[in-house]
Amino acid sequence: MGEQHDQSESPARALAPILDLALRIGEVLISSGAGVADVSATILSVARSLGARDATVDITFTSLSISHPLGPDEPAVIATRQVVRRTIDYQDLTRVDHLVGDIVAGHLDLPAARAELRQIISTGHDRHRWAVTAGWGVMCAGVAMQLGGDPMVALLASISAVLIDRLQIRIARRRLPQFYQQVAGGGLATLVAVAAAAADLDIDVSLMVTANIVMLLAGIGFMGALQDALTGFYITAGARITEALLSTAGIIAGVTGGLSLASAVGVSIPVLEPGRTGIQGLGLSAFGAAIAASAFAYSSYSPRRVLGPIAVVAAIAMAIAVSIQQPGITRTWSVATAAFFVGLVGYAVARRLRVPPLIVVVSAVVPMLPGISIYRGLSLLGEGTRKDTSQGLVALIAAASVALAIAAGVILGEYLAQPLTREARRVEGRLSGPRLVGPVKMVTRRGSRALRTTAEKSHRRKEAAASSPPHVRRRRPPWPGK
Repeated sequence: MGEQHDQSESPARALAPILDLALRIGEVLISSGAGVADVSATILSVARSLGARDATVDITFTSLSISHPLGPDEPAVIATRQVVRRTIDYQDLTRVDHLVGDIVAGHLDLPAARAELRQIISTGHDRHRWAVTAGWGVMCAGVAMQLGGDPMVALLASISAVLIDRLQIRIARRRLPQFYQQVAGGGLATLVAVAAAAADLDIDVSLMVTANIVMLLAGIGFMGALQDALTGFYITAGARITEALLSTAGIIAGVTGGLSLASAVGVSIPVLEPGRTGIQGLGLSAFGAAIAASAFAYSSYSPRRVLGPIAVVAAIAMAIAVSIQQPGITRTWSVATAAFFVGLVGYAVARRLRVPPLIVVVSAVVPMLPGISIYRGLSLLGEGTRKDTSQGLVALIAAASVALAIAAGVILGEYLAQPLTREARRVEGRLSGPRLVGPVKMVTRRGSRALRTTAEKSHRRKEAAASSPPHVRRRRPPWPGK
């Protein structure tokens, strides 16, 4: 019995649940689109707050690994975990972010933190899946309105979005890769537009396809990919960029197939030109952007309290982009300026609402995704002439530059909004950067000792207060001379 007791109290057994908890938290964060720098900082903060002061973490695109040395003559304790689920779930992300804050602040010990995490993962969402599907429909209606479409265009774009979401759910249940889901979504969007054009409806069906392209682009992790590249995680950044390019290629394949079918049956779909840029267009664009951003946040299971502020931030950002573009500034720079505004105010808004900044910034930049350039490039490529082909390639390159400008502008705004503290600068250089998820102040080895000491003192004070009689009131001693 004594030998078993000593074995159960060995350092390796004590470290195992700490490392497992840190990895499970990291899995939730990275599957929700958080950058590797944020995930690494969060995992180390959790591990060091619970006693694993010398832990080191290594993250790839599909796996997480954490190790802790036991001594010069003993093997290190190593734990790994595979990332098998990649879905946007901002409800679990928010709950895990609050859990991390309680752990770092010393409010939760290891058993309570593990129980809380199990409850977060096992608890379902507070909204039905059909409500999420309706949210995607509202989002596409907002994008169509932002582009200058009439109510009929918004209605058809909404119906098409509902059909795309239900189709992708069925494909996902068959465990087909994301590429085929994007192909099916782009093809279905174009087929609905072809059917509307064949019915001789007096609408611009190209706006429908563009709205659905923005919906399909919204789930691609451009933000996390560029954040990894800027913070020095080039291997993970390359993997994420490859995934983003493959998903975008799926959209291109689906839309191109639909346009080819339209050409084969003799249905003409017009080439989309930029929408109105007057005063009416500015107000309509801002209103549509507000609807699209808040609907995306709702469909991603964001807390309801953030929907209104996200709509306001998105409307202001779109107004900035349209206003700057009117004097003749290129779309890339106008969108980058608007994205910089989102990154600058996103941290303050998220901190006030107690949500990760990632939720605010990703949702607010969704209306600025380059759906117009992608559709224009694809439709020009479908014409087949040399001139149209060159113009189509230029439009696709412009779409890539806009996506890069959005991510770069947001991250630059976060850098200025979250100045690095002296404590965070002591960590490895590759972990430095703005926190879109996780604690802003990194817990170092020295900080973990101070944190535990503070938590122990607070616990002793609470026990002393609880043990004292309820009728005894502790008064502050009088000032000298009174």
